[in-house]
Amino acid sequence: MRPLVTFACVILYLLGVSLPVIAAPPQIEYTVTMTRPWTHLLEVEMRVTGLNPAERTIDLSLPLWTPGSYLVREYARNVQDFSALNETGKIISWAKTRKNIWRIEKDGTSALTVRYQVYANVFAVQQAEVTDTHAFWNNATALMHIANRRDVPSTVVVKPPQGWKVATGLTLVPGKQNVFSAPDLDTLYDCPIEVSDFVEVKFQAMGKPHRIVIDGTGNYDPERLKKDLGKLVETQAAMLGGLPYDNYTFILHLRGGGGLEHKNSTALGYSANGFKPDNVYRNFLGLASHEFFHLWNVKRIKPDALGPFDYDNENYTRLLWVAEGITSYYTNRHLLRAGFLSAEDYLRSVASDVAGVERTPGRLKMSLEEASFDAWIKYYRPDENALNSSISYYGKGSVVGMLLDLTIRQKTNGAKSLDDVMRTLWTDYALKNKNYTPQDFQKICEATAGGSLDAFFARSVRGREELDYDAAFAAVGLRLQRVAEGADGKPLPSEAYLGAGLAADPLGAKVTALPSDSPAYEQALMVGDVIIAVDDQRLTTPDILNDRIREKKAGDAITLTLFRFDVLKTMTLRLGSRPRPDYRLVPLRNASPSAKDLYKGWTNEKFPDGNSGPVGR
Repeated sequence: MRPLVTFACVILYLLGVSLPVIAAPPQIEYTVTMTRPWTHLLEVEMRVTGLNPAERTIDLSLPLWTPGSYLVREYARNVQDFSALNETGKIISWAKTRKNIWRIEKDGTSALTVRYQVYANVFAVQQAEVTDTHAFWNNATALMHIANRRDVPSTVVVKPPQGWKVATGLTLVPGKQNVFSAPDLDTLYDCPIEVSDFVEVKFQAMGKPHRIVIDGTGNYDPERLKKDLGKLVETQAAMLGGLPYDNYTFILHLRGGGGLEHKNSTALGYSANGFKPDNVYRNFLGLASHEFFHLWNVKRIKPDALGPFDYDNENYTRLLWVAEGITSYYTNRHLLRAGFLSAEDYLRSVASDVAGVERTPGRLKMSLEEASFDAWIKYYRPDENALNSSISYYGKGSVVGMLLDLTIRQKTNGAKSLDDVMRTLWTDYALKNKNYTPQDFQKICEATAGGSLDAFFARSVRGREELDYDAAFAAVGLRLQRVAEGADGKPLPSEAYLGAGLAADPLGAKVTALPSDSPAYEQALMVGDVIIAVDDQRLTTPDILNDRIREKKAGDAITLTLFRFDVLKTMTLRLGSRPRPDYRLVPLRNASPSAKDLYKGWTNEKFPDGNSGPVGR
């Protein structure tokens, strides 16, 4: 092809047509040091070369948020001691034009250096922390970029304290120590950095290198971690046809909780002593399963607005229930497939997920699409009324993903499932670098199911109605045992119920939450009330109130003495009937052969014939 291109260029030259000159993008080199880590300060030097001398100013920006965590976090507020120099080292002037924009007067210079510090004292996977034992940061929290330029390549030089090492998903520059490269802005911001005297555990999976970088001490077994994470990697790769990276890093902090996904790494926070016994250890495997599946779903299978990212503003989408909720559904499905959960364990987790949705009054106030769209103002900033006004796109999204999976299995007699939907998104969208819309997702589900699913999406995704569990569970020979039913299906005796969430207070018990379907809510108890006595008995802990309620029956009265805004008040409330906390999945006695086959396809185990008791509790 090269001779043809050359010939075409000659013809254009002879015709007097000038070819546009495409300027090479600038280059950025960051140097990050932490000379006094106990001060929680990251010291950043940013050297920019290849600038156009004719441009009078340049804007540098620090993101307002980081992908995967949908909240404006105002990282710029942690920047201090900013200064700018031209290529000769002369100090040049600058001014803030927005809360996260620094405008530098660069008259005539093609290179400049800026220096600043970042106060890093928040331990969270989407934040930055520097202490006397480690440093961790998402680059979006600390490294500025040239505003409105995504194509700028960069290198990051990390200078750790003596004895500390560096781990990141960025590419190590050949022949260099602790020097890493990123071809563009999105790659730079996708790779967090851990600096400490961490333990490194390496393993191979699907022929590719993986490592677990562990900061902190705990009761983990490194050999078991290698074996189990390797199995988890292979199980997920089998579903989607291989691994779309050259190497992968699990950054594991043995404190805190939560995780954040990246294209070839994840940052995890987990309890130091949460690796034993087995039922607790499975919580860690669930965390790893969730974040690892994101390397496909979200990082490459991208909803409409999630990439390329706008780091200066909210990125709105109605698809977080797919990005996060369906990922949550697959969390335990992959543990089941990898052999870490039995069918009974799995169905118990499904029943628990259903209970989480059904116990949230806000499920009738907000649809899944609304929950996704409002994540920026709702999910990460819950208040005492959140359970009454909103629903989690994680929890309900997982349950709806499960119902969608069972619906597709039923409509295709087990020939297709939600797995096929995810594979189509992978091949037809991710591999073609296309984002998908809510309409695209529904059409793919319908094509997989072989018919319309509009009623399902109207009710379960776009609507606020109660979810329809019966048909989906019946398709696999199960029944959801609902509120106030015993194992025999008969009503359970009522228990007294007030419904106020309580926390310890120096004076007694403070009301922290009031579900809108509770007697406490209906009878004018308020969040913030401090209860000091119940039935004229002094209240020193919330347990005293709970014990007194247990002594009573539904319909009995209870007298509370409390402070409301420092004013003493006495109230008499009528106790209601407690909603039963348990949801269980019970095998249908008359399950059809086809339902039993679908059950086996869904759970990988034979249908529990002859057992009419609960299989998920």
